[in-house]
Amino acid sequence: MVLRILFLTMKRLSSSKRVVNNVVKDEIEWELRPGGMLVQKRNSGDASSGPMIKIKVSHGAYHHDIAVPAQSTFGDLKRVLAQETGLEPKEQRLLFQGKEKDDEECLHMVGVKDMSKVVLLEDPASKERKLEEIKRNKSVVKACDEVAKVRAEVDKLSDKVAALEAILRGGTKVEEKEFLVLTELLMVQLLQLDTIEADGEAKVQRRVEVRRVQGLVDTLDNLKARHSYPFSSSCNIAVSMSTKWEAFESGVGSLTAPAPLPSSTRITQDWEVFD
Repeated sequence: MVLRILFLTMKRLSSSKRVVNNVVKDEIEWELRPGGMLVQKRNSGDASSGPMIKIKVSHGAYHHDIAVPAQSTFGDLKRVLAQETGLEPKEQRLLFQGKEKDDEECLHMVGVKDMSKVVLLEDPASKERKLEEIKRNKSVVKACDEVAKVRAEVDKLSDKVAALEAILRGGTKVEEKEFLVLTELLMVQLLQLDTIEADGEAKVQRRVEVRRVQGLVDTLDNLKARHSYPFSSSCNIAVSMSTKWEAFESGVGSLTAPAPLPSSTRITQDWEVFD
């Protein structure tokens, strides 16, 4: 009899412990909604498991019918609209009954029901950033086109420099004006590159062409120095080697050399007779 009473007591205590554990395990969590309302906190799967509602979203001239769970938030609605409109959630502003709603607000808590209307606006700051990006892209494209035109001209001049080098290697003499003409044409392209306002990729392309032109000018100077004529005056050689970067008072950009200075020696026909 005593053993039976002890067994029943232990069974009753075990049942009470399970009840307490279940109560603790199923303890209700609460959260504070916008407006100061205290409601039971939703689990992550509650929204998807609830009934679905259809919302009519107006976006300028476009209209979207979006189906979402009734327990969704406006943040959830933005993520769905991002797939439909291409606007990131942070770029969206949602208005219901003329008031903008926060991402944390629940649809059903503010009165959004099946077939309710919501207005979608693009954030003005985001729209301005996109317009600036479009303008910048157009500027880059324009600069790239201008650099491409210069590149085409430099390609032609590069072929002429290569042909001139091949002629000199073959032992054929070339007039000095050929070096001067090519150098001046390359300098014209260098000045053209300097007038191009470029950013980003266009700036990189412009820098490449500038270095290319400078390299071709250096090649011409080296060719002219190695194949200078033995009877050329040192003055003429100095002028031709400096046409790349400096300007002189005589013979600037000219295809003809300065006139020679008059000689101080006078030749006569007076003969002297010696014994």
